[in-house]
Amino acid sequence: MLCVNAATEAGSYRNWTLTNMPRQFSICRCLLAVCIPVFLFTASVSHTEGQDDDSAVHVVVNMVQLNVAVTDKKGDYVTGLRPEDFVITEDGIPEKLATFAEGDMPARDLQTDDVIANHVTVPATHETEHGGNSPQTLQSLVAGANIFILFDSSNYMYRDFVFAEDSITEFIRSLGTANTIAFYSYSRDLLRSATLTSDRAQVLRGVRSTVAGDSASLYNALLLTVKDAARCSGRKIVVVFSNGPDNSSVVPPEDVAEIAQSAGVSIYIISTQEARLDAISTAIFERMTADTGGMAYFAKTWRDERRAFASIQNDLAHLYSLSYYPKPNPNMGWRAIKVRLAGENAKKYNLRSRNGYRLQPRHFSGRTTAASDGKP
Repeated sequence: MLCVNAATEAGSYRNWTLTNMPRQFSICRCLLAVCIPVFLFTASVSHTEGQDDDSAVHVVVNMVQLNVAVTDKKGDYVTGLRPEDFVITEDGIPEKLATFAEGDMPARDLQTDDVIANHVTVPATHETEHGGNSPQTLQSLVAGANIFILFDSSNYMYRDFVFAEDSITEFIRSLGTANTIAFYSYSRDLLRSATLTSDRAQVLRGVRSTVAGDSASLYNALLLTVKDAARCSGRKIVVVFSNGPDNSSVVPPEDVAEIAQSAGVSIYIISTQEARLDAISTAIFERMTADTGGMAYFAKTWRDERRAFASIQNDLAHLYSLSYYPKPNPNMGWRAIKVRLAGENAKKYNLRSRNGYRLQPRHFSGRTTAASDGKP
């Protein structure tokens, strides 16, 4: 188990920044005119063979993966849709699906289908970024989900600790065997009780070993969890159980939500009535989950908690998993994604998915990063 004190690290950085701000500002102002053109140039080109400078900054665009829930007017899930039923645009540019899957069904590599049927040339591959996946591992994109459970073990939880553990345990046991699961807990610090694994017994031991802590640093812990999830291939889901508002984080929730969107991480939050009574927490939870394609639940009783976990399990089992390679786009900032259904289905059904991502610059060291196993 590894314990990370995000508040201490962030606080130290903030104090250093304030102390050195005058000197930094004068230097940065002089260098700004030089740095921006260089960054834009390196961001707009692909990595070239034989490049001698292994410290260049690149913005990498590769496969974009989406989790899409489709429901009818009654809120029931719509099944049996086909790839041609979905229309995706990025900044208004029509995109072509690369892979398609429904629920736990095997993935369809649509580009391979095109090659076989029409002798179409598959686009060249690029480096991986912003929650994309290496094209040679298309099956890993939908071979179950990587689910990170983040449990509030702060002093808010003293009264209902056991009930919450029971609800999480039942949720873990209900998940399909194709999914891998990690269990984290947080109070002031983040505790990685069980890193990503398919071993349910290991995850359940992590749940039962959790003890109550002190203040709640939800957004600090959620940021670290999202970053862990972003390293994984395939679908990435974070399920948060929070028993109250955040009272000690230094990370703003808006930053956490944007990083999750850019990494393709869907966030689900189950909270108790304690957080519901706080209008700010309620608004943050609802917006963060909506922006990332997840959902927010507010439970009054332990029975409501179990129903919320069951709803999430049902949602994961019915998600459509779509991916595409973005077409050339001069926009180097936030890119808006819109997913809709073609034809008459557009009026009959409702869709839920993330609404965009921001290109992430990455500093290359000249070495290819191996696929993460989900460990921090």
